[in-house]
Amino acid sequence: MKWEKVKLGEIALCITKGTTPSNVGDTFVKQGIKYIRSELISSSRRISDEGLLYISELTHQKLSRSQLQENDILFSIAGVYLGKTALLRKTDIPANTNQAVGIIRLDNKKCCINYIYYYLNLRSVVNYINRLSSQAAQPNINLTQLSNISIFLPPLPIQERIADILSAYDDLIENNQKQIKLLEEAAQRLYKEWFVDFRFPGHETTPIVDGIPEGWEKKPAEVFFNITIGKTPPRAESKWFSDRREDIPWASISDMGQSGVYLTDTSEYLTREAVDVFNISTAPTGSVLLSFKLTVGRVRINSVPMCTNEAIAHFHIDDPVLRQYTFHYLSNFNYEELGNTSSISKAINSKKIKMMPFIMPTRNILEKYYHVANPIFESILVKQQEIASLKEARDRLLPKLMNGEIDVMEKAKKEMPSDRFDHIRRHWENVPYDPNQFALAARADGQLTEEEVKKLKDIAEEE
Repeated sequence: MKWEKVKLGEIALCITKGTTPSNVGDTFVKQGIKYIRSELISSSRRISDEGLLYISELTHQKLSRSQLQENDILFSIAGVYLGKTALLRKTDIPANTNQAVGIIRLDNKKCCINYIYYYLNLRSVVNYINRLSSQAAQPNINLTQLSNISIFLPPLPIQERIADILSAYDDLIENNQKQIKLLEEAAQRLYKEWFVDFRFPGHETTPIVDGIPEGWEKKPAEVFFNITIGKTPPRAESKWFSDRREDIPWASISDMGQSGVYLTDTSEYLTREAVDVFNISTAPTGSVLLSFKLTVGRVRINSVPMCTNEAIAHFHIDDPVLRQYTFHYLSNFNYEELGNTSSISKAINSKKIKMMPFIMPTRNILEKYYHVANPIFESILVKQQEIASLKEARDRLLPKLMNGEIDVMEKAKKEMPSDRFDHIRRHWENVPYDPNQFALAARADGQLTEEEVKKLKDIAEEE
């Protein structure tokens, strides 16, 4: 079956970009039409709700060029998020976007929209985009360059099949993300009940003294924690930076924004020599990380030892009983107390972070809270790790599907008994192409023998 090479613009109804409200003399409002910035486009198929802004209906009508529609592909065309993509659902609209976001509206008679979304996520496409942007002072591409991206199109049924296989991974990822959100909400409700509303065990007989329960302490954070600050080696000297996972993870605020509660990986790494030469602090596993510049108040827990840039403070947690409480305390803290409103969005002095008021409950209350909260956090970490595994498997499979290397159905049909093929095919249509996931699903059905499951798994692993 013939694959053809086309330009993205040839299969699009239109390719345009967003507009800033200030261009029409308007500003943001507290509620209204969603306004999607490039920061909300991550490695996920869907946009993030964290940091979502809003514009009025009148502003939305003025910004007619950038009014979004269901199945639009958003493509970040400027800044540190260059090349990130998202696919809009019906629930995402009405919405508008800014000038750093390209809007790709495809003709579904010429292509499968989901297939093109995944094609744009190929490493080769991302690398191509970054090579184009390297010719400019700031990372960016224009709409002509976006329109000229080459796409290899198989026949439409094959596009749809490839998109279905990859979508199955993202469906599982999104299901895990929904469960994580429920767990996070449960953890937040528990924290609020105990430490904001002061309805902790024994609160009935505990007097309030100077605004906090008797026995609790309010002191500068550095009294309770060893707090270190990250550092950036000279950017002009590339030898200090790496993209190898064998090196030391180096976190940015962008990494924090694209992770869940736990920061499990980073987009950049530092060489061990860089850490030694520049005496860069390493946050041990389980530290609580806090951003205090540019984006203030972003809080994560690192699941592996890592370094960070200078915009992030590390609260070292030597006692695990303190971890969940510290995470929520820093997440709920009002950082405007540490600086005036006009500057708080830009930075807080690191000294102020170390001196920020920290309320420490009694050991007895902390231990009781830990025993309730820790299982929730452990479940969140497990689900984040599952998401990471699914993403890794999907990303390994992506280029093999897009270059025609894998013909999964033909492979299975040759290897499995013909009278069993139709039954197996029904599973293959709905299960991600991952040997372990597929074998488990096949076994769970109860109609395949262990020998057939093993054979099926062997077929998948050969790919």
